[in-house]
Amino acid sequence: MNESRMRCAVTGLQWTLGIVILIEAILFLLPAARHNFSQTHVPEIVRQILGWGEIIGSILLLIPRTVVRGAWLLVILFVLAIAIHLLHGMFNVGNLAIYTAAACAVATGKE
Repeated sequence: MNESRMRCAVTGLQWTLGIVILIEAILFLLPAARHNFSQTHVPEIVRQILGWGEIIGSILLLIPRTVVRGAWLLVILFVLAIAIHLLHGMFNVGNLAIYTAAACAVATGKE
């Protein structure tokens, strides 16, 4: 029974993370987000790579056969995003840290 609960919890986390990241990545790529991102002085291509990478990762996370690959892709992208934030003096990375931990939990729980 305990293993069944754990699988259910990991699957719930998988779907929640996948849907939330998919929505946030789409919003991140919309033209309205371009202005806020330009204030970081990071090239626009970085926003595109991170946004599209998150969309691909979240879609992979929602497909049963590619869950682990999608989760690890998201871990890599989130760590990259944390590094970019910190290098630019933006220390509000709490959400990214939680997303990273959640993606890591899904990846290890589904392996």
